[in-house]
Amino acid sequence: MKLYMFQCGILKTKKHLITMGRGIGQPFDVPVPFFLIKHPRGNVLFDTGNALAVVNDKAGHWGAVIEAYDPVMTKDDYVVAQLAKAGVKPEEITHVIFSHLHLDHAGGTGEFLNAIYYVQRTELQYAYMPDFFQAGAYIRADFDKPRLNWHLLEGYQDDFYDVFGDSKLQIVFTPGHSPGHQSLLVNLEKWGPTLLTGDSVYTEEILEEDVLPGLVYSPPDAVKSIKKTRDLRRVNGVRIITGHDPVAWTKLKLAPAYYE
Repeated sequence: MKLYMFQCGILKTKKHLITMGRGIGQPFDVPVPFFLIKHPRGNVLFDTGNALAVVNDKAGHWGAVIEAYDPVMTKDDYVVAQLAKAGVKPEEITHVIFSHLHLDHAGGTGEFLNAIYYVQRTELQYAYMPDFFQAGAYIRADFDKPRLNWHLLEGYQDDFYDVFGDSKLQIVFTPGHSPGHQSLLVNLEKWGPTLLTGDSVYTEEILEEDVLPGLVYSPPDAVKSIKKTRDLRRVNGVRIITGHDPVAWTKLKLAPAYYE
């Protein structure tokens, strides 16, 4: 099994929108990651980055949200172009696992028509009718696509959902940033167990200190998910890959390099 890491451009934002109450007004450019896992039984994407429409018309596609999170990307940063680095075509993706359906995670949704799409039921429902404070983060045109094969998970009932039944890929329920957020535990043979946190843990600062993500649906749930992540590291020795840490991200090797 191989884990590939990709970057779909950056978001130009302010630090307090990443670490709540800290770095107010401070410019903060964060990476937009997504991941490919080559498993013997399929090619699995964890998130899909920004939509291609962002390249030519970010204001038209994202609207007023660009005032807080300004995307910078080229067509070569788009998920389909990036996957070519790993020698994978869109039709060869068999599984797409969404951490959640925010605009910088679900932008490539419609590209993978042969895939099963894994998302929490609560996340998909909320994406269609979000509360006002998260409405800008969901772009219906991104995820409301025909002919998609959705597999809906049921929160804690499906916690540590085993994608292939071999304990290699497990979907971990980590709500808080959004109501149906989930992370992905990748059990690599050489590099060891690795948790892709999505936005449940934006940065290592959040992992190490008691600070909330700047955008959060439920603070109590977010705290539980952060503690859960810390416990996986402390008890099980799981390596943590945070969602939008500009410093930690530079220490990782990107595709076409991979971890196994």
